[in-house]
Order: sequence, then C-alpha cells, then structure tokens
Amino acid sequence: MEIKAKVTIHDIAEKLNITASTVSRALNNSPRISETTKKAVLKAAKQMNYQPNNIAAALRNGKSNIIGVIVPTADRAFFASVVRGIEEVANTLDYKVIISQSYDSYEKEVQTIEALFRARVDGIIASIGKNTEDFEHFKKAQQKGMPLVLFDRTTDALEVSQVMIDDYWGAYKIVEHLIEQGCRRIAHFTNPKKVSVFKERLRGYTDALKNNGLPYEEELVVPSNLQLEDGRASMEQLLQLKEVPDAVFSASDFAAMGAMQVLKERSIKIPEQVALAGFSNDPFTSFSDPPLTTVDQLSIPMGKMAAELFFQQLKTDPNKYIPQKTVLKPELVIRKSSLKKEAQLIAATTAQK
Repeated sequence: MEIKAKVTIHDIAEKLNITASTVSRALNNSPRISETTKKAVLKAAKQMNYQPNNIAAALRNGKSNIIGVIVPTADRAFFASVVRGIEEVANTLDYKVIISQSYDSYEKEVQTIEALFRARVDGIIASIGKNTEDFEHFKKAQQKGMPLVLFDRTTDALEVSQVMIDDYWGAYKIVEHLIEQGCRRIAHFTNPKKVSVFKERLRGYTDALKNNGLPYEEELVVPSNLQLEDGRASMEQLLQLKEVPDAVFSASDFAAMGAMQVLKERSIKIPEQVALAGFSNDPFTSFSDPPLTTVDQLSIPMGKMAAELFFQQLKTDPNKYIPQKTVLKPELVIRKSSLKKEAQLIAATTAQK
C-alpha cells in the first residue's frame, strides 16, 4: 500500500501555479490577498486534505495555542476532572490541551517535559509525580520563559504559581470527625515520598490527635504507595497489633477501599468496630458498602483556577510576573463508614428488641 506524503503549501502552490508565500497568506486570511485567490486556495487545500503544520506555525508566530498538561495518571477521576476544568477555560480562549501521564515516574516526567518543549507548547500545567524529588526539568521551562503552573501535588522548591486544596485542614477535620465519633486509636495510611499533599495530610492527622489529647503512635502510621493492594497490606499489618485501631484515616480513597475489603473478609464491622475515612471523593466511594467518608478535593474548580493562573501569566511580562499560590478549602463528605455512634446506637437498639 502506497503511503501518501503529507501535503504542504508548496503542493497547493504548484497545483494553482502561484507562490508558496501567496498560499500561506491566503490560509492566514491576509488582507493583501484577493478573495478570489483565498477561495481557490481554501478549495484546493480541502480537496488535497491539507493539514497545517502547527509546529512550523508556532516557530513563525512564537505561539502554538497549546497547553501541555502533565498528570500522574489519567485514569483517576480526580485528575480527569482537573483536566476538564482546565479545558473549560482553555476552550473559551481557543486553546487546546495536550495531556501526558508521568505514571509517577521521575524519568517519564523528564521525558514528557522534553517532548512538550519539542511540541512548542505555550506553557505547562502539571501535578508532580510521587517519585519526583529533583525539579531541574521544571526549572528548564522557567528558564525558557514558559508559563508553569502546578496543581495538587506541588513543591516550594519552585517559584511558580500553584493551586491546591488545604490538605492540612481536610485531614485535620476528618480526624476530628472520627474523634467526635468516639474513636481513640486512629491509624493513618500515608505516603513516604516528599510530596507536599501527603506531608500536609500527615501533619493534619498529627495535630488533630495532639489538640484532642490523643497520643501520636508510630505503629499506627503506615507508609505505602496508597493503592488498593497497599491498603489491604496496611490493614493486615494493623490487625497484627496487640491493640487494633478503632479507626483508619487513609490519605487515599483507594487504600481505604483496600482496608475495607480486608475488614469485611474478617467480618469486622464497619464502622462499629473500625471506622474508615479516605481522601479525594473518588466516584466509587459513594457506591461502596458502607459508603466511604472522604474529603472532596474540588477538582473542577482546581482545574479552572490553574488555567486562569496560566493565562494570567501568559499575558504578563516574564520579568514582572509574581507567582501566586491559591489554596482552596476542601469539603468533608460524611458517609456511613465513619458514623460509629449512629451504627452502635442502631446495633444496641436492635439487640434490645
């Protein structure tokens, strides 16, 4: 099968017996070109299936109208919703989005940044991968004068605009809720990496215990990658302790669901014996049995704010731009998995009948 070469403005020029520069001007609606010529060029371009070379156009104009968006993974509802928020703003300004996944790999993240440079994107909006501790690849974007906005997983090692939720406050309030439900031995699933969101959630957990007169116990804090299987392994580890916790707050909904699976397999009642709470408000949390208490990260508003900061930086002189940090207040979503008092009351009432 013969593969057709990509049609260029030179092919159109040859077909119409005009110069390539005339074709280029006609395609860009130049007032210097007659309407008759413009119509002829557009008709030929359509017939020949001409596709403009956006990278070449970006080189000529210094602008591609494309934003590179980097997420750790696109199959998480949270990141997909953030991208939706970004696109809702970008589309109103005739901008398109290229989405790349780092898979939480530092090496992949570096390669992605380089690929976006080659694609001549006008700037980058990114959420840092769990395994990234060196930020030189992001600094390269800054050195090129490209707008760079971080969201959710950010770092203070870079002087860039950032959008995040108040992870500390969300964690503090969810632990406070568990304490109000009568929980006194609360475990925490965290991530060992230096990602800000997990450090802040751990800090919120620790301060909530301290401010309510409860001790911080190292054996109750279990680090992992916070995936479903990690939640299972972490819960199994906690069940080996002499004194089993009466609640688990996970920095991830996925790990919380892993813990739920193990507890149900062991016939341990949720929340009467062990209350559960996660973080993110992934869609599946409302369909679990029992539905999972969690923290809503306001993903779409976060994406919109990240895009707005991006365009604000895009139209500002790089030497005069002052990075902004926007912190959104998350929302607690209280469901049956943590309502220990209510469950215990129902159980007691049922036993009396």
